[in-house]
Amino acid sequence: MRPSVTNNDPSELALRALVWTLAEPERALRLLDVTGLTPSDLRARASDPAVLSATLAFLLAHEPDLIACADGLDVRPEDLARAHAALDGPTDTGDYA
Repeated sequence: MRPSVTNNDPSELALRALVWTLAEPERALRLLDVTGLTPSDLRARASDPAVLSATLAFLLAHEPDLIACADGLDVRPEDLARAHAALDGPTDTGDYA
């Protein structure tokens, strides 16, 4: 089992995942369809945390791609999930009266 990658910056790991995702045309088209992004959006906003988070969410939603991406980047799927959580920010679940 490969060790967890603890020194990867979430943005850097997500950008690597985006490049991996775009390397296969069918998968790249699915990313565009699911996220609503256009190729020009990706070119202009590739380092935007929202785009990076959306890319990781796309991978997390389809386990075969998640596992293949993790293998391709030599990281664990959990590392990609942690990067997504870091980029997505805290979720507000509190009640306010």
